[in-house]
Parts: sequence; C-alpha cells; structure tokens
Amino acid sequence: MKQHEVRVHRSDEEFPREAELAWQLARLATDEIAVRGPVDDDVAEMVVNRIVDNAAVSAASLLRPPVVAARSQALDHPPSRGGSGARVVGTTETTSPEWAAWANGVAVRELDFHDTFLAAEYSHPGDNIPALIAVAQHVGCDGEQLLRGIVTAYEVQVDLVRAISLHRHKIDHVAHLGPSVAAGLGTMLGLRTEVVHQAIGQALHTTTATRQSRKGAISTWKAHAPAFAGKVAVEAVDRAVRGQTSPAPIYEGEDGVIAWLLDGPDARYVVELPEPTESRRAILDTYTKEHSAEYQAQAVIDLARRLHREHPELRDPQNVESIVLHTSHHTHVVIGSGANDPQKYDPAASRETLDHSVPYIFAVALQDGGWHHVDSYASTRAGRPDTVALWRKVTTVEDPEWTERYHATDPNRKAFGARVEARLVDGRTIVEEIAVADAHPLGAHPFTRSQYEAKLATLAAGVLADEEVARFTALARRLPELSADEVRDLQVVAPPELLETVPLPAGLF
Repeated sequence: MKQHEVRVHRSDEEFPREAELAWQLARLATDEIAVRGPVDDDVAEMVVNRIVDNAAVSAASLLRPPVVAARSQALDHPPSRGGSGARVVGTTETTSPEWAAWANGVAVRELDFHDTFLAAEYSHPGDNIPALIAVAQHVGCDGEQLLRGIVTAYEVQVDLVRAISLHRHKIDHVAHLGPSVAAGLGTMLGLRTEVVHQAIGQALHTTTATRQSRKGAISTWKAHAPAFAGKVAVEAVDRAVRGQTSPAPIYEGEDGVIAWLLDGPDARYVVELPEPTESRRAILDTYTKEHSAEYQAQAVIDLARRLHREHPELRDPQNVESIVLHTSHHTHVVIGSGANDPQKYDPAASRETLDHSVPYIFAVALQDGGWHHVDSYASTRAGRPDTVALWRKVTTVEDPEWTERYHATDPNRKAFGARVEARLVDGRTIVEEIAVADAHPLGAHPFTRSQYEAKLATLAAGVLADEEVARFTALARRLPELSADEVRDLQVVAPPELLETVPLPAGLF
C-alpha cells in the first residue's frame, strides 16, 4: 500500500493536481489493474455475496413507507434518453439511473441490515451497489464491468474510512460514499482519470451534511441519506462526462472540506491506497449483519442471546438491580446512554431511534433470546411494561480497552463488542463479554455464501415468490459472466398485487 499524506494547502502554494487526494482516488479507479487486471476469486465471491445481501434487505423493506415513497418518486420519472433505463427494485419498470439509484438505495438502507465497515469513520459500503447497478443497467455494462466498479467503490470507501473521521466533527458518513460511488462508476465505465477526478470532487462537495440525521428523534431521512449520496454521485459523473469541472482541491483547499468541516487548517491525514499493481481487496475487510440493528449492537445481541439461555433470571426486571455495558467510545456515545438522548429510553420512539438504542436492543434480545427485523421494533414490543422496566436499568460506559480494540488495525485484535456486568438484587454479579458478532469473519458462525442466500430466502418469505428468489440467486452467482441483458435483470421483482397493497403517495412529480 502507498501512504498518501493529505493536508491543507494555501491558495498561493504550489500544489500539483496529481498530488490531490481526489486525483489519487481517481487514479486508483482508472489504472490498468482496476479496469483490465484480474479480480481475485475471493473478492469476486464477496461481491456476489453483497449483491445477494442487498437483495435480501431490499425485499424485506419493499412495503415500508420510506421505500414506497422513494419508489413512487422514481416511477414518476421516465428513463432518460442516454440509455435503456434502470430497474426500480421490486418492479419490472425502469426509470432514469439516478432515480433508480435513489429508490433502490433507500430499499437497501431502510432496515439497517446490510454490510458495515468501522474504523476512523463508520460506513455501510453496500450503499455503493444500488447506484452502480442502476448505471450499469442504463448504459449496458456487462457483469465483469459491474464487478470491477463495485470492487473499486469498496476500495475507495474503506480506504477513506480507515483514515478520515467525519463523525468527530458531526459530519455524516455519507460524505465518503459520494466519492466512492463516483470512483466505482469511473472504473465501470472506463472513464479517464481527469473525468473521475472532477466527479469525485463534486460528489464530495455535494454530500457533506451534519449527523443530526442520526441524533435524537431519528427520522426516515436516515434511510434516504446514502441513497441521496448515490444519486448525487451519478449526477456528478454525468456532469463530469459532459466536460464540467468541480471545486478543487476539494479536500486540501484553503476553503475545502478538511479546513472548514474536519480537523482544520493544520490537519494531516495519511490515506493508504493500493499501488497500481496491487489487487483491490478492501471488500474482504467489511462484514455484514445477522440482525437488523446498528452494527455495534450485533455482538451485543449475540451476547444477550447467550445470557437468555444461560441466565434466564436476567429476563425479569424484578431480579435485576442494574446492567452496565462496558464498551467502546462509539457504542457509548452514538447508540448508548452516553449520547444523552432521552429518546433512546422512550417506548414511543421511532424504529430508527430504537435501532440506535443499544439499551433497548439488549433488553429485548435478552428477554426474547433473539432479534427480528419487524417484531423486535413493534410498538407493542417496545411498550411492554416488563421490557421498559428492564430497559431503563441498562446503561453503557466507555472502557478505554474496548475503544482501543475498536480502532485496532490488527484484525485479530479489532473488536466491536462489550463486557456486560449485571448486578442482581440477590447480591450476585454476572459478568460476560463478546468481542465480535457471531456472523463476523472471526465470529462463532461466520457468514459464507450459504448464509447470505439463506438470509435472502428468509427475508423474501411472503414478499417474493420462491421462483423469483431462485432466479435472482442463480443470476447473482454468475455475476462475472453476465451479459448486459442479464445485468438488466439483476433486481428482485415482487408480485404486482403485493406492491399494490400499499398506495403510492402523491408528490410534486
């Protein structure tokens, strides 16, 4: 890997374009190995896994209001003149690619149930896939081109997430997604480095927003934010292809993102990027979710399942004096009691808010011995008196060791778990811990292709016909070999009568 130093430059400094981070990312997207070199077999297999994973969570969310609204918006736009259009998830209808990226991105993100990568920043790299598939369908890319684009998008997002923290400055993590989608499209479409450089700059410039979307009473925009970044990135690429330019240097400029939105004029980052001859393998460092909840809750749910079996007395709040989760800074301040959000203990809170409440998630998983993407968030479940009583006895604290492990670069050391200390009214203390989720590559039951396909079958039950699940799965398995026509079918289709059970809301379009 090559270490690329990033710092702010005054406008009167000599700073060649080729030294900009945006140019380096564009170079990564357009060099020989990205566009024509071999893709490692395990990398290609993981891309297929993540396409299946996205299809699973999309199917499960098709009738949810944010997804219905986004689908309605997309279907109000006909395919643009430059191609064949892109498929809107759940349907056989097509729209302009940026609107397909929008609708399909919301479907992927709505349940907070797809892949994740956590380092200096947080991310859901699977958010790249809807935009790339949409453009591939519209312009007629084959499966190999799509595969390469996804590999690049994951590489760029993971490399940025390792090096540059956004949340420290309350900037939403989708600011890394716009550039990664633009870079992935550059590889997939075989664009020149100059064009991709402009697209990356504009995609970043237009996708920086605050993290209020993930604070307090969390709204439906949480699902829309990454879809918006994908849509904006598609539009940025379109403008760059038409010869339009973008703010530069977007990261390092005197009035750029780093100087005013991140660590300020004296900031320095080191972004590690693959050398031109190195394989792009970042997707293998990412991990998916077995449970529909914030990633830092995955291991906690698995620990709660274990405690449900081994210590059934903890299920009854009358037996419990307190439960403290000793965990990382991020878990404590984002989804734990350290956020100081009263909504995280409110039985009337939105699904999006409960998804970001590890005290709630732990209490329910402890009582139920599992987690369900619908039932565990139901208002009747959240309002159950014994659950509310137990929930309000659960708090989090930051433990420096867990914070250090969260940021560790050694994959065998890196962890996203917690230590639970439960004090019972009879004077006993129960202490248990878990480092990584069961589904993590180093967990008790790592996800492989069979688990991804089982996840699709489970989440598609009652939504997609069995024949449709089999069709999509067979198609996805053959991704590197797919023709352009087959790529156009790379989307799940629900029975029209099912979609018609939820009317499409009217809007401006």
